[in-house]
Amino acid sequence: MAITLHLGDITADDRAEAIVNAANSSLLRGGGVDGAIHDAAGPALLEECRLIGGCPTGEVRVTGAGRLGARCIIHAVGPVFAGGARGESELLGSCYHAAIEAAAAHGCATVALPAISTGAYGYPLDGAAAVAVGAVDAAMRAHDTVREARFWLFDERAYGAFTVALEALGTTPTRAGAGGASRRAS
Repeated sequence: MAITLHLGDITADDRAEAIVNAANSSLLRGGGVDGAIHDAAGPALLEECRLIGGCPTGEVRVTGAGRLGARCIIHAVGPVFAGGARGESELLGSCYHAAIEAAAAHGCATVALPAISTGAYGYPLDGAAAVAVGAVDAAMRAHDTVREARFWLFDERAYGAFTVALEALGTTPTRAGAGGASRRAS
């Protein structure tokens, strides 16, 4: 089991069998990671999402991956942060756990994940990283057919927050890969 950290564009991951999308509840194209995934996957993704009809916060829905190299896209709807007293951490953890569970159910051993809810939804980065890493670690222990969770982070600040969260689990991330764009923890 490995949790790896990568700096850059999640849609560029050519090793992931499943890509997790930080979706809105309508599943229709939004901004940020959601917009990038919809753009890279092409118009067939939007049509498939329309047929699903939405997804509640804390849950996931699975579609094909369109033009992306992955087998599927797992759309996870994270919470809008409202101060932390409305179950946001539980809902965010549920997103990640459900995403790993869905990846396992679809036979995907390698999953690319974003920092859900940390953009427009306003979830504080340090708290979101701790929830994300803890939930993914627990979910991967429960679904051991998922061998690698690849977090794709948008900047050094996010990368640092996820590094600290991994270290809190007792894992020290190190540089991996010839290009130096990722760090590995296991």
